[in-house]
Amino acid sequence: MSLLARFRQGIIRTLNLRQAVRLVYHASPRLFAGGMALVVIQSILPVAILYATKLMIDNITEQITRPAADREFSSVLTLIAIVGAVTLLDAFFGTIAALVSDIQAEVVSDRVMSHIHTKSVAVDLAYYENAQVYDAMHRAQQDAPYRPPRIVNGLLRIGQSALSLVGMLALLASLNLVIALIVFVAALPRLFVRLWSSRVLHRWLTRRAATERMLQYLNWILMLSDYAKEVRLFNLGGLFSARYDATRAGLRREKIAISTRRAGMDFAAQSVSVIALFAAYALIANDALIGGITIGSLVISFQAFQRAQGYFSDILSALAMLYEDNLFLTNYTQFMELESGIAVPAQPQAMPAVMRDGLRFENVSFQYSSGDRPILDGISFHLKPGETIALVGNNGAGKTTLVKLLCRLYDPTGGRITLDGVDIREFDPTEYRRLLGVIFQDYVTYQAPAWENIWVGDVDADVDRAKIEVAARKSEAHAVIETLSKGYDTILGDWFEGARQLSVGQWQKVGLGRAFFRDAQVMILDEPTAALDVLTEAAVFDHFRQIAQGKTAVLISHRLSTVRMADRILVLQEGKIIEQGSHDVLMHQNGVYAGLFRTQAQNYVMTDALDTADTTS
Repeated sequence: MSLLARFRQGIIRTLNLRQAVRLVYHASPRLFAGGMALVVIQSILPVAILYATKLMIDNITEQITRPAADREFSSVLTLIAIVGAVTLLDAFFGTIAALVSDIQAEVVSDRVMSHIHTKSVAVDLAYYENAQVYDAMHRAQQDAPYRPPRIVNGLLRIGQSALSLVGMLALLASLNLVIALIVFVAALPRLFVRLWSSRVLHRWLTRRAATERMLQYLNWILMLSDYAKEVRLFNLGGLFSARYDATRAGLRREKIAISTRRAGMDFAAQSVSVIALFAAYALIANDALIGGITIGSLVISFQAFQRAQGYFSDILSALAMLYEDNLFLTNYTQFMELESGIAVPAQPQAMPAVMRDGLRFENVSFQYSSGDRPILDGISFHLKPGETIALVGNNGAGKTTLVKLLCRLYDPTGGRITLDGVDIREFDPTEYRRLLGVIFQDYVTYQAPAWENIWVGDVDADVDRAKIEVAARKSEAHAVIETLSKGYDTILGDWFEGARQLSVGQWQKVGLGRAFFRDAQVMILDEPTAALDVLTEAAVFDHFRQIAQGKTAVLISHRLSTVRMADRILVLQEGKIIEQGSHDVLMHQNGVYAGLFRTQAQNYVMTDALDTADTTS
């Protein structure tokens, strides 16, 4: 491929200016139009200043040649006033342009972040398990606060500098066409060097996205409170700090190698520009000596040449930034174009007001895209309206995955799940999920007021403090919240001033409050009492029995003493249901469940004592 072809292909592939312009335009059409108008005005004014200065100098020169009595200072004063006025206009529009650019950058940045946030919530949970997608998402989210403003400024700089450059070249060409050609040709080596170095940096940044994410992870381990206890207890600071330093050192060496090579090539390109600069000076001086141009033209030629070089430099710098910024544009576009596998049907089925047949798993299988074996394999069971079932099994048996399928956070890779005989994929996912009230074992601790931590269980509901308190009482969280300085208005966590951090057990009570606050037909509790002592656990399940009356419930717990209340217990092992029935039936069968229950019963007192100590610590 020829150098010119590679140059053309590189510009088309990496700059993608049309995409950048579209991004800026849609953020604010009015600001875009205003910015473009200011670009045109600012590109004309420098040429006008130079031309007015030429007229002023030529007028002064011509006045000097006259006898003293014939000299007219008023004409000189008029031209000086014109140059001053145009210069003042240039400063004024420059200030306005900077203001518009800052506002536009903020608007574009906010719009991009809004799009990324919306897309982050909309994409499937499965996308968070794809390393390549996660790399693109990481870079798009990381760069969004500053890349769009750079794109805005880069586009404006290119537009303004290009128009001003055309004006300067036209001015130079009117004086000496050869000088204008020298300006153009002298800039080409630097253009090629900038594009080459930016392309190399672009590829390096793309290649190193996963490494940067690893650095961010190591930084979190060293700095966030989530890891602070273990880092100190096991003396891990040196280990992870050394890994961070070693990874950074590798990136630094690679970056320095690129910068060193670029510096050498840039010096060679600048040498060509300097030689061209002094060759042009020689031509301008020769024109003046032979009388080909006036003194004003001589002065303006020097200034126009220097400004033209400056405009070329601005264009090259802006192009280099846009070249690099394309990494953000590419990742942003790829991320925004992700299509959700949990799709909304073109004509979704209407959700039943009340379940009639209930939920059925029909030969359901599921395997993660990154996995080498199915997590669930041929699962079939019927969850009847008003029935409470419990899922029991060792870690990795597939219990939580089954719940995620029930919540339609994933779709089965085999079989189907039905609601009243209709495949749940035929319902609108958002409408379907309103059927469910869920609290997972890895519930979220929101750095927000206590009331809001419960209200988020159903944000479509009004902020009813009385209803929130009822939910808190059912989850045993009310007693905890009452002790806080501002009660339900106390900010929980430790990120903000005046906030109050809770223990693991206290947080779990608050998390349970969300499930109780949501008036859902199906209640799902995934290890809801893992951090609670035996007495609190008994109280929570007593409340659960009350609110579960007339509702359908799914319960996951490792404490088999808590699942005895279930109408039916499903025992999972390696992704399959190996036993099911009531507690009494399963104990009579003397199978896996019975063995697990008896083992736990033998150590029940010791286990609860340890749980109590752990919760209160």
